[in-house]
Amino acid sequence: MGTNKNTGKRFLGGLAVAFVLPLSFYFIAKGLSKDKITLPAFYNAERIDTVTENGKTWYDTIHHRVAELQGTNQLGDNVSLNKDLQDRILVVDFIFTTCADACPKLTGNMWLLQKAFRHNPKLENGLDYSVHFVSLSVDPERDTVAALRAYADGYKVNHDHWWFMTGDKRAIYNYARNELKLSTGPGDGGADDFIHTEKLVLIDAKRRVRGYYNGLDTADVKRCADDIVLLTMEKEKKHGNR
Repeated sequence: MGTNKNTGKRFLGGLAVAFVLPLSFYFIAKGLSKDKITLPAFYNAERIDTVTENGKTWYDTIHHRVAELQGTNQLGDNVSLNKDLQDRILVVDFIFTTCADACPKLTGNMWLLQKAFRHNPKLENGLDYSVHFVSLSVDPERDTVAALRAYADGYKVNHDHWWFMTGDKRAIYNYARNELKLSTGPGDGGADDFIHTEKLVLIDAKRRVRGYYNGLDTADVKRCADDIVLLTMEKEKKHGNR
């Protein structure tokens, strides 16, 4: 992976699994009856509504829907996560390009997910993963568009399906703390505030959080891949879902 060859070697074992896992898991899950498939959980409940319809009453849990975030990606495009990626499943992490500790491994594992869910013309008629990857800079002042582009190119990312974003620090930090509900400690996004989290966050097409994963743990990253497949199936069965 370009300048990250040493990092890449650590992931070669997982890479083979990542290439095969989503498609094989999809067909295994498709062969199961609906009551045997456990879809990813919903996180961050906001309230419980009482619903009455046709004389029947039930309780419906309403979950937080992640708000919009705008910024600039590694191509210099002004982008909006909800508007521009409407109806897409998102996998979000947080990095900074000068990090020499956790970020290279975190980005390497995200690279595995990107490869696992790469565009494949053979799947167009039967399987569309509709997933987009987003890496948000926690050091947006230093992570310029040029720095993010160089970082992304070092991993040979697919720029169409994986954005590295910079933008307003307070907005990015608010997104992490108050929209994704990450446990990052208190802060206001000011000059002395700094977030460094290893989490991957899975967000469904309706912008509800459906999973948190340790992005440094290959096994947990594989669990994320499983859940992406299940969310794709949920989309196919949307008329039977909540």
